[in-house]
Amino acid sequence: MQTELQITVRDMEHSAALDERIRDKVKKLEQVYPRIQSCRVVLEAPHRHKQQGKQFTVRVDLTVPGREIVVNHDHHEDMYVALRDAFNAARRQLEAYGSIQRGDVKSHSRENGGAAAVPPAPAE
Repeated sequence: MQTELQITVRDMEHSAALDERIRDKVKKLEQVYPRIQSCRVVLEAPHRHKQQGKQFTVRVDLTVPGREIVVNHDHHEDMYVALRDAFNAARRQLEAYGSIQRGDVKSHSRENGGAAAVPPAPAE
């Protein structure tokens, strides 16, 4: 893994299994977009509601050339599901950013305002 990785866990136990899961998720992101410069992951259990169990929050900050991608995934009872959902959202954003950089996304010129003129219907 070439990406600089920082993992922060708040208000819960930190484990080697959790670290390994996050490292695997970052490796998969590197396969989608290999130019990731740094990744910061914050996992926390901020609220303790009586009616609900622990609600985990995951924040993923990715630094790529020319941009910072931030994903917040709030409130899921299973920390591994919260991690999965946050990293899936990060993957989608990386794929979209990579498409824009490669020029796969079509852009409209400013001259026509981005809208095509509709020709009038032929007279009968």
